Amino acid sequence: MATMTTTNSVKDTAGRSLGPGTAEAWLPTGAGELVVQPVQRESVAIQAVGSVGASGGTAHFSVPVVAADPATAWTAEGEEIGVSEAAFQEVGDTFHKLAGITVVSNEMIYDSGRDIALTITDGLGRDLAKKLDAAFFGTRGGDNRQPVGLEDVEGVNTIQVTGNAWKDVDPFTDAIYAADAEGVTLAAFVANPADANTLAKLKDENGSNRPLLELDPSRPGGQVVRGVPMLTSPAVTAGTVWGLPGAGRVVIAMHKQVEVDNSKDAYWARDVTGIRATMRLTFLYPHPAAIQKIALGA
Repeated sequence: MATMTTTNSVKDTAGRSLGPGTAEAWLPTGAGELVVQPVQRESVAIQAVGSVGASGGTAHFSVPVVAADPATAWTAEGEEIGVSEAAFQEVGDTFHKLAGITVVSNEMIYDSGRDIALTITDGLGRDLAKKLDAAFFGTRGGDNRQPVGLEDVEGVNTIQVTGNAWKDVDPFTDAIYAADAEGVTLAAFVANPADANTLAKLKDENGSNRPLLELDPSRPGGQVVRGVPMLTSPAVTAGTVWGLPGAGRVVIAMHKQVEVDNSKDAYWARDVTGIRATMRLTFLYPHPAAIQKIALGA
């Protein structure tokens, strides 16, 4: 889990730090982490593939990709060993800013203090998680302000299900072994809640009450498909289930500086304080063929 550094400036117009008891000083130290925690907790994309942190002043994040392994050969004793080199490529993208501003009355700040701070930062974090998932499982279309989503990635393995209804878990078995052929293990399946509900009601055979999906002992109420966790997100298009590989084959990179700041200046006439949260992140897909897209037919 990435460790974030917080910028939490609480100063007056002259740049002097404000003491406790003022409306400006209500944000707790480490407020950025209070936003990051609900993002990491609530984001289904991060639950599925994890996230990595990037520090420093960089605006770009990249990962190396081995395009070709070095070659080995059977060699006789005393024979010169042939030399080969691995071929490397790089997949990268700039960070994209996800941000929001909310306001809270100064009376509420005076009355509630840290409690309202925790409530608001948690709410900002939850909405950041929703927007992150919407971008990850969707498409950015022509909006370059957000990262490339799964629906934009070329070269994923698509498994088309005959008909417009889920009948069994055979497509999921196909996805597991297709990923295995790419040398990876699926970390999770992610479905729209409506599709997950239908799949959860499938029985292992006619006349049986035994569900086709198995219970996940590590997650109360969770289920697994052939040993792979089944997660749900309304950000996934209905009729589509994503099989996501682990081991860095899909990367969610989060810049380590998450900023939470507050100001009364812009809202002076309303006697409210504005709270701003910003984070920068991007998605990389260094191994598209390892990503499995299971889709219902028309």
